[in-house]
Amino acid sequence: MIYLCKHCGQKLGSIQQHMIDLSILGFDQLSVKDKEEMIIYKPNGDMHIKVICEDCQDTLGQHPHYHELDFFIQ
Repeated sequence: MIYLCKHCGQKLGSIQQHMIDLSILGFDQLSVKDKEEMIIYKPNGDMHIKVICEDCQDTLGQHPHYHELDFFIQ
């Protein structure tokens, strides 16, 4: 399981266990739509989780109109 920023693509961390109880990580609290937007299953079995890094969160806080954009980093 690899955590990546959905805006800049920076790798934020990973969990190397093969079997993970996703409810411990809180994934059972997400709506189906949120899961579809946040979790990408790769053909090799990896899971990529899209989150927001601190730098992009700070940028969004300083420029709230960026929330309207799909991508704000060029």
